Amino acid sequence: MAISRAEVEKVAMLARLKLSEDELQRMTSELAEILAYIDLLSELDTEAVEPMAHALDLTGVFREDAVQPSLPRESALSNAPCHDGQCYLVPAVFGDN
Repeated sequence: MAISRAEVEKVAMLARLKLSEDELQRMTSELAEILAYIDLLSELDTEAVEPMAHALDLTGVFREDAVQPSLPRESALSNAPCHDGQCYLVPAVFGDN
């Protein structure tokens, strides 16, 4: 599976990444190599392989909950592209509200 420069530009835009021309060229090449490797893996016969969620058997991996101070609202909102001082403002998904 190949990936076009336009697809890399779209993914970069969705991830809010500003890539230079050199970075776009490098990412297009590197992602094409990754996808080619994944295509190679799809040729393997995995019919007899049982699906798994994790490569290792892990138990008790969660830590105990501990009450800690929250992040200050100003800090949480500082990198938001749009906010009203209280909440994040995002484009409406359903309707014009």
